Amino acid sequence: MSTFLQQLINGITLGAIYALIALGYTMVYGVLKLINFAHGDVYMVGAFTGYYLANGLGVRGAQTLGVAPDGLVARGLLGGGVLEPSLVTALVVMLLAMVICAAIGALIERLAYRPVRKYSRLTALITAIGVSLLLENGGQVVFGAEPKFFPVLFEKQNVQLSEGVTINSADIIVLVIALALMILLQFIVYYTKTGKAMRAVSFNLQSAKLMGINTDHIISFTFALGSALAAAAGVLVAIRIPRIDPLMGILVGLKAFVAAVLGGIGNIPGAVLGGLLIGITETMIVGYGNPTYRDAVAFVILILILLFRPSGLLGSVAQEKV
Repeated sequence: MSTFLQQLINGITLGAIYALIALGYTMVYGVLKLINFAHGDVYMVGAFTGYYLANGLGVRGAQTLGVAPDGLVARGLLGGGVLEPSLVTALVVMLLAMVICAAIGALIERLAYRPVRKYSRLTALITAIGVSLLLENGGQVVFGAEPKFFPVLFEKQNVQLSEGVTINSADIIVLVIALALMILLQFIVYYTKTGKAMRAVSFNLQSAKLMGINTDHIISFTFALGSALAAAAGVLVAIRIPRIDPLMGILVGLKAFVAAVLGGIGNIPGAVLGGLLIGITETMIVGYGNPTYRDAVAFVILILILLFRPSGLLGSVAQEKV
């Protein structure tokens, strides 16, 4: 039982990360019926943005790990900075990364997706794949192809929950922040004027225009909001597992997409549910089965959900008039 509970905690933590990224997929699909395959790479950009912000701010006394010229892992100290290693420091870095990636997401929508919006969905899908490749290869040029190691923004401790069951303080922070962001998103979508406009655009784009809604602004805001959540996920993952690289968004982005499809793409609670289910299933496979199959399980789930329930667990089948 202790092993099961430990794996369940690990799975919920991982699933919360997938859920944050899946929310970006599901919101963009809701308003544009577009699968934004570049979203996973925005998650990668968020992690690197947090890395450079932490180093640029100069976290006083924080340990940082790096690869030495001889290939060994080297340790160093960042001194003379303006911020002390603490939870507040981590929140500052994460919020700044969210703001920067929100601007990047809006810029991607303006330059890449808006010009092709009048064409077929296939054109937009190919554009999304092109933006994804641009971010991946551009990331290797700008950030370097070698992995980097995220600065330690606060001291991590293990908390004993029961006999044989522990949770790391980093996991607690991931869960709390992810839950807070999901609640905030729910509030924005259902209890603000902008959220009401988002739901109107999702229901019918042309009718929303006729009602006086600035649909271009709403779509841009949706991209910015989804990108901010992806950036938060990138920083949280980097805090939990401090190794980042320019290709880290490929597999994680695909798993988050599977999570969105599993829950019902276009459905916000469905994205959260799908992320948690993917995270728990993957962790249980590692704990009780063969770790080799941890990445394959998400795509097996995708095949099964497309075969037996294409609309997802919480999705509904929409009837299209001819």
